[in-house]
Amino acid sequence: RVIALDLIGFGRSDKPSERSDYTYARHVGWVQSAFDQLNLENVTLVCQDWGGLIGLRLLASRPDKFARAVAANTMLPTGEQPPGEAFLAWQKFSQEVPEFPVGKIISGAVTCELSPDVVAAYDAPFPDEAFKAGARQFPVLVPTSIDDPAHADNVAAWEVLKRWDKPFLTAFSDSDPVTKGGETYFQEVIPGAQGQPHTTIKMGGHFLQEDQGEALADVVNAFIAAG
Repeated sequence: RVIALDLIGFGRSDKPSERSDYTYARHVGWVQSAFDQLNLENVTLVCQDWGGLIGLRLLASRPDKFARAVAANTMLPTGEQPPGEAFLAWQKFSQEVPEFPVGKIISGAVTCELSPDVVAAYDAPFPDEAFKAGARQFPVLVPTSIDDPAHADNVAAWEVLKRWDKPFLTAFSDSDPVTKGGETYFQEVIPGAQGQPHTTIKMGGHFLQEDQGEALADVVNAFIAAG
């Protein structure tokens, strides 16, 4: 089975209207609470974008609950490394654009052409700007300096990941300017990544699950089947 959580502020979840309601620590805590209440064991983590920033923190806090992990176009930044021009441009745009165009943002971060119905579906959870506080806030929650509130917690999570010897696979796409090359660090420092069939998914933008969902699913299923 697959369990996919709508983060607070996204999808069909509640959407607090104050940007101060959204913090990195709160989202990690909310996901930890949901995870614990579901009483899950032997989990395969599949994380993309913020799925890694939150999911890898979850894995590090509860490593015995996970059997393996797949990282796709994601990261767990501590603020010690420059975030890159593409991310900084996105962060600047997200804070300055008068109306936050959710559907158009998704369209611009994939390689395929989304139909009007799909774009409308991405827009649907956000009827107006009052519902977009979380979407606006998330880009500035990514640690970009060692003064960030999440720096120490992410450093501590990396200490766990650097000892993680269960299978860890990277499945980044070939056309994401934000996370391109980030898979190398995972492969080099996580023991469980050694000897794994790391792959690059072709014709995938940042949201590769939208561009190449079946290809990503095939990679995950094969990884699970390998034991």
